[in-house]
Amino acid sequence: MRVLAIGPRVYLGDIYLALMREGHEVRVHAEDPPEERAFGGLIEPVPDWRAELGWVGRDGLVLFERANRGPVQDALRAEGYRVIGGSAFGDRLENDRAFGQAILRETGLPVAGSRAFPDPEAALAWLAAHPGRHALKFDDSHLPTFVGEHPAGADLAFMLRRAVRLGASGGVLLQERLDGVEVGIGAYFDGQRFLRPACIDFEHKRFFPGEMGEMTGEMGTLASYEGAERLFEATLARVAPHLAGAGHVGYVNLNLMVDERGPLPLEFTCRFGNPGFAVLAAMQRDGWGDLFRRMAEGGSEGFATTPGWSVAIVLTVPPFPAVDQAAAPGDDVPLFFLDPPQGEALRHYHLVDSRRDAEGQLLVRRRSGHAMIVTGTGPSVAAAREAACRRARNVIAPELRWRADIGERFLQGERGRLAALGWLD
Repeated sequence: MRVLAIGPRVYLGDIYLALMREGHEVRVHAEDPPEERAFGGLIEPVPDWRAELGWVGRDGLVLFERANRGPVQDALRAEGYRVIGGSAFGDRLENDRAFGQAILRETGLPVAGSRAFPDPEAALAWLAAHPGRHALKFDDSHLPTFVGEHPAGADLAFMLRRAVRLGASGGVLLQERLDGVEVGIGAYFDGQRFLRPACIDFEHKRFFPGEMGEMTGEMGTLASYEGAERLFEATLARVAPHLAGAGHVGYVNLNLMVDERGPLPLEFTCRFGNPGFAVLAAMQRDGWGDLFRRMAEGGSEGFATTPGWSVAIVLTVPPFPAVDQAAAPGDDVPLFFLDPPQGEALRHYHLVDSRRDAEGQLLVRRRSGHAMIVTGTGPSVAAAREAACRRARNVIAPELRWRADIGERFLQGERGRLAALGWLD
């Protein structure tokens, strides 16, 4: 099968390497400058993706990485191309947070209290008149979510003032601060229906163990394709008619906070996430090529998965979670393995912002320090955690950091609370 992948950078390069190992032909287009590109020496991008449409044809697959090219995807589908990634509707669900909340209310789902503002200045003015704790979310994906702790919102006000100084001008959402179990429900949509099974996941977004430190994109995830059905039917499944009306084809995840009131939806992710793709890949038995084909063709009830749990751990070096745009190639960090993975073991090591130099040495780009994801699977959370940590210890890099507690929250209380509330077997 031929696959043409398109994105602002080679964000999902590890998926493309996996597709090549499965025997598929893959061409990749990236919009960033070649000297800044991830997977250099591993993947050679093509300069113009539109010039490759004749190569991929209407029997191949066109994959879009990010939730910002939905109208282009819709237009290509109208021309007969098989496109995976999202839709204009999916882009808006993720990027226009107020719109996403409105769709959730339209489906009859209870949502957390929230207030939308056109820019950080307006949110700051409202907060001055209504002090309190809130979760701060930006439509601009470059600015991280911030969960306020100060009872009068002083820390939140600082983050809003900083956003103003940074020139942020997009929409802002202040959402009710909730104290429940944060959980995600995700599934692949084929344009008409969700493929089953759905997954359940528990993200770990803070930089340090014990949920301390700044919010990052994500430091690790616990996930399973078992135990999601009750939450899925009560929440994400109810959005299916909207997605079908938009012809959406891609992965959709709904982040929830579950407490005594039930599951309260917080936000959508309408793209292949990172490290979300890796934690799920470890349990997708027949690989990405089979799954993409089922999504593009439609008509499949589901796909094959393995039972049990998967744990993904994100490995980083400084300056992560910050970004240093001034970092030079000579600053990139070498990456080594005590026992180089081969064959089936490669499925558990996923490069992110890395490259291979002319001598064959793997390097982590100092620009982001976002090195790798390692995964472990097992019949229990404890077994999956042990396998993931063992693989993390197999990786060596100067100043390497990673969280060894991914999944502990679930074992120490989240599982019991969800079960007591009737949402988890």
